[in-house]
Amino acid sequence: MDITATHEDRQILLDVVQRTAEQVFIPLTVGGGIRDLTTIATLLRAGADKISLNSAAVRQPDLVNQSAARFGSQCIVVAIDARKRADRSGWDVFVRGGRENTGLDAIAWAEEVVQRGAGELLVTSMDADGTQAGYDVELTQTIADRVGVPVIASGGAGNCQHIADVLTKGKASAALLASLLHYRQLTIGEIKHHLQNADILVRRSV
Repeated sequence: MDITATHEDRQILLDVVQRTAEQVFIPLTVGGGIRDLTTIATLLRAGADKISLNSAAVRQPDLVNQSAARFGSQCIVVAIDARKRADRSGWDVFVRGGRENTGLDAIAWAEEVVQRGAGELLVTSMDADGTQAGYDVELTQTIADRVGVPVIASGGAGNCQHIADVLTKGKASAALLASLLHYRQLTIGEIKHHLQNADILVRRSV
């Protein structure tokens, strides 16, 4: 995820995608600064397996329909950055790296993009992101209950139990991790061991 590409009004770093695809042999999702079908096609040719749309999907909702029709729903992920409203009545959708409130309701937007063809959702809680205090289980569960595609939970992981909670109580199909792994606070093996002990089905580490 090139999280500053849209804010800086530039294209995603194609060479990074190519070099990553050459070295990484698991499904690779690429997002950030993607605005049109041509860019999507270029990234898929460069080795991406899936494409993540966020700001562009809000600005051009038909891009979700067009990209799903051309490349298949299975490779179109819509990322939703959501922040809880001050009155706690729900969540608003933010774009441009969480800098701009669109005024869209996050739950309604999740339903709409799935109807338009998104095959997967990446749901980030802007309130929880970076806190390591746990995912927004309520947000994740609410969206998972309303759509029929996999939901990836993002934002707030601080320990293995947080991951287990969002996969069970939050009904997420997967959990995104960043700083916990980047700074080696946890390892993939430790996380999988914890999840297996909690009777959550995960692929065994090699």
